[in-house]
Amino acid sequence: MTARTQLLDREVGKALSALSAAAKKGLGDPVLAELVMIRASQLNHCAFCLDMHLALARRNGVDEERLGMLAAWEEAEDLYDGRERAALALTEAMTVLTDGFVSDEVYEGAAKHFADGELAHLIGLITAINGWNRLMVSRRVAPGGYTP
Repeated sequence: MTARTQLLDREVGKALSALSAAAKKGLGDPVLAELVMIRASQLNHCAFCLDMHLALARRNGVDEERLGMLAAWEEAEDLYDGRERAALALTEAMTVLTDGFVSDEVYEGAAKHFADGELAHLIGLITAINGWNRLMVSRRVAPGGYTP
């Protein structure tokens, strides 16, 4: 395997951390935030971010069944409420853009569950975790480096 840099520019890290923190704070639901970040990290195959956000989800009281079934959330209807399901659908639509834009159906589904400000923060959070995933995956940063 080609050697890859582990360096992350301090200003880039600070900017992305600030975006993440502002979006999480504005969303106001730490459990939902972790579920969203885990799902995006699953889709992007980011082991570092998965490791980190699974640990944070557990610290926020998310049980193992919900964490284990997150990759199949659409089939696990009883484990995720309507708000979570709408956020997860939006997360998938924003993360996997190979099929085109976020559909009106997905966006409207999220808009039914989130006020405008919350929706803006959710979109910011999804944007931030996708940025983090790409920074970590491109450098192949291994899991295990995060300590709460």
